[in-house]
Amino acid sequence: MRLASTHAEVQRTWTVELRPQPGGPALACPRCTPHHHPVQAASARSAALTHLARHARTDTLPGHLRTCQCRARGCHWHPRHRGCAGPVLLALTRDRSGRTWRLADACAACAAAMSHTAVVPPTRLGPGRTRSSAGGVQPGRSAPAYGPPEQQRVREMLTYLAVALPRFSSPAARLLALQCALRADARGRVRLPDGFLRGMRLHGRPELWHELQHADWLHCPARKPSPMEAQLLDESALHQAPGRTARIRAAQWALRPAPLTIPPAMPPAVQLTALVLASHTTLRAGNAELDVLARLCGQSPQQLEDLLDRLVRCSLLASWRHHRDSDEVSWQLPGPCVPAVRHDPAASAR
Repeated sequence: MRLASTHAEVQRTWTVELRPQPGGPALACPRCTPHHHPVQAASARSAALTHLARHARTDTLPGHLRTCQCRARGCHWHPRHRGCAGPVLLALTRDRSGRTWRLADACAACAAAMSHTAVVPPTRLGPGRTRSSAGGVQPGRSAPAYGPPEQQRVREMLTYLAVALPRFSSPAARLLALQCALRADARGRVRLPDGFLRGMRLHGRPELWHELQHADWLHCPARKPSPMEAQLLDESALHQAPGRTARIRAAQWALRPAPLTIPPAMPPAVQLTALVLASHTTLRAGNAELDVLARLCGQSPQQLEDLLDRLVRCSLLASWRHHRDSDEVSWQLPGPCVPAVRHDPAASAR
């Protein structure tokens, strides 16, 4: 990480404020003229985030020149910690009222110490456009779209966790274990920043880590680190293939498993069920044995049927059906009707 450079004049910190006005809120940005931009109240938050992303795309800077803007301001954005460390990331922070938003470069240690902060992956900024050294405009580069490889890796990891964890481990613990398994390094070590756990609605829930420790699946240090650190204990989880980059892509897809993406505020049982179905869905339809789905979700068959009904009520599923003769469940997503693609349960168990 580069904490100081001859390019100190480059400020990669952007702030916007949503100010109440008689005709509706206005977005105030110190870098723009005019400073106030009227926005719709219902979309004010989205307008603020879009405005910040536009600045980040415009004010691009090579990675080796990016510095921790928090450190440049005396690290007053967060409580005192041991010092700057880790790569420079984009940190999105809001105040308690949700009116002021800040997007800034910060090292991993500072970003983890900030409250009401989440790390923004580079791909979330959109395709953008950047200027070349010759002054021409070039389309920005973005990561390849997620697809079957990520879906398959998540399906395989869910199958592994169904065997490695106790039968009725909680859905929240399974979601946490999935991220740990996919993000662990070659030695089984994993670090999850506080902002990441907040995004999953799992921050401040030590009982989930205790649950995985009680299952002898991982070990957490006695102290309370930030970010959260753990060591996987299962030998079969320490020799994963393919490489870590591919596994992290699968972990990212698992956070928003298109086409069954649901809000993170939904209960963990609903999130896990949607993820399991998404990993078995092709062309907006899918099917699998009822017992296999129940085992992957950590639910009884009766509980799983209730969760499927809930997904239908939320309009995430168009319909589902239990075929009594084969004991299979098939489902259809909203949209054009297509034939379901059969998944071989024996292949999933391998």
